[in-house]
Amino acid sequence: MLAAPTLRRLALGGAVLLLGATTPGSATGSQARSAALATPQAPLARGGSPQSTVDRVADFYGAYIDVLFDSGRGRLSHALRNHYLTPGLSHSLARWEAAHHKDGVLRAKEVPTAWKVVYNDSGMGHCWSRVTLTWKVSENQVRHTHLMVQSDIATRLISGLKMDK
Repeated sequence: MLAAPTLRRLALGGAVLLLGATTPGSATGSQARSAALATPQAPLARGGSPQSTVDRVADFYGAYIDVLFDSGRGRLSHALRNHYLTPGLSHSLARWEAAHHKDGVLRAKEVPTAWKVVYNDSGMGHCWSRVTLTWKVSENQVRHTHLMVQSDIATRLISGLKMDK
């Protein structure tokens, strides 16, 4: 039978080997700073309300982008459009897509790597949200697309979409 100090050394050695096998190398200099910046200090809280038009825009874009990323365009992406968009906007997007050969909701052929939605303005029964889509151009470069999304306050459905900036 092994003594307790020997068992502790073996366990410590196994842990070090395990960490060494899963860690590609030690980060130094700028790598360490990048890793520190990329690691959140506290978990990000995400929430929303089904009564908020801005939250519904965020929910739609989050779910729509996830579906396209995971499985491409299909029944689920169409179901999301039917649930969140007015029939008028759906018809308008179909015409736009036929003319431009791109996804009308994203205004692009590819799927963005990130999205952000913020409140912009409201009035006359509508709320406008600003959607920022982030696209990976290369390993170290991204570009952004800005959309202005209109929602009807009474129904909370997305009723308009246009490029911003």
